[in-house]
Amino acid sequence: MSIGQLCNRNTVIVRKEDSIAATAKLMRESHVGSVVVVEDTGTGAKPIGILTDRDLVVEILAAGLDPAAVGVGDIMSYELAVAREDEGLWDIMRRMRAKGVRRLPVVDGQGHLVGIVASDDLLALLAGELGQLAKIAHQERAREQTQRSGPQP
Repeated sequence: MSIGQLCNRNTVIVRKEDSIAATAKLMRESHVGSVVVVEDTGTGAKPIGILTDRDLVVEILAAGLDPAAVGVGDIMSYELAVAREDEGLWDIMRRMRAKGVRRLPVVDGQGHLVGIVASDDLLALLAGELGQLAKIAHQERAREQTQRSGPQP
């Protein structure tokens, strides 16, 4: 399965010029813990950063800064790791672990934003797959019982 098949394509986006207050309100209304900061290229939105609820707390609230005096571009993460939509799950999980991030914007071949994938998405998928794997042993026992309950010599 490619990450493009799994990612959330309803990505909440902002621009680096946006205010912290408007971004926090958008995050609350959208029930998300992060927004992708994009730049319009004329052919689509290209991700240039990410801003998380943790960034708001650590960089603004805990630092005692006035949110009105700070913009998205001032605190967003600029060293942005992304996933290409045709990449596989294992490659993405390795990248997330290596970069120490829980969310990756997903881009197409031109670098335009198509979605976002979070470690929670991967965990839910893998938990479901492991549940299916666990059922194999039960199915095997049931099959063996059915086959062995036939005529005995």
